[in-house]
Amino acid sequence: MSTEVEITREPNIVRVTFGGTLFTEYHYAEADRPYFYPVIGPTGRNVTRHWPMRDGENEEHDHEHHRSLWFVHGSANGHDFWTEGCGHRVVQKEIVEMSSGSGSGTLKTQSEWVAQDGAVVCTDERSHTFYPVADGTLMDMAVTLIASHGPLVLGDTKEGTMAIRVAPTLRVDGPVAGGHIVNSEGLRDGEAWGKRAAWCAIYGPIEGETICIALFDHPSNPRHPTWWHARTYGLFAANPFGVHDFEQKPKGTGDLAVPAGHRVAFRYRFCFLKGTERDARIAERYRDFIKPLTQPDAGA
Repeated sequence: MSTEVEITREPNIVRVTFGGTLFTEYHYAEADRPYFYPVIGPTGRNVTRHWPMRDGENEEHDHEHHRSLWFVHGSANGHDFWTEGCGHRVVQKEIVEMSSGSGSGTLKTQSEWVAQDGAVVCTDERSHTFYPVADGTLMDMAVTLIASHGPLVLGDTKEGTMAIRVAPTLRVDGPVAGGHIVNSEGLRDGEAWGKRAAWCAIYGPIEGETICIALFDHPSNPRHPTWWHARTYGLFAANPFGVHDFEQKPKGTGDLAVPAGHRVAFRYRFCFLKGTERDARIAERYRDFIKPLTQPDAGA
């Protein structure tokens, strides 16, 4: 794989290519929140569900708001930004930076979280960095939520937060499912839902070749290690807020209050690699991620 990363803007999207070959497109205009689609894996095939962007073979048409790869939460001052059609939207206001280069490329944006009545609930700053490596791609995503328009409460709900909806053959359950979930604590498949872990991975076949998707939760994140809203039907999400649902504690236990003018920051890494989580050395790569220097060796 070429290590030349090019980031270019087109109407309503930003394209990320490696040596001229598409990795992903960032969509920021047509839906209720920004998202990445498609996401091309290490074997040259898309690894996320196509629907609702378009119809895909053997795909379920459930949860229309599960758009490929995205960050949003289901309760921000009581407003549901997770579910589409509620009138609440994450509206991108500015692309701050697009940096192409050898070994990595970066996209930075600023957005407003706008309630149905037009009031701005909060703002965010996002940085996405893309690293092609020998056996796939790493994608870092840093999100800072800013209580820019008054106090912010990120509410206790399982509906969130850093999320991906995988292709049907990567699911654990379903007609064509062949995938498995595993987390850093060794829990597998359905046992991983609602449990805390530093990382979680799903692996399985894409057109006959095994690939692995892993998501890393950085130790600097609030409430690390996070809880995982990892469903066997294909949703795969890190959620540090849904304590009520995950641990059956009183409602509101998982609320996170951000005082007016303050910020809360999150760092994640997605890995799109060949093989199982063992083949892809996910545990070792997590240790690399949490080191002070996190840019991976392109020859790794």
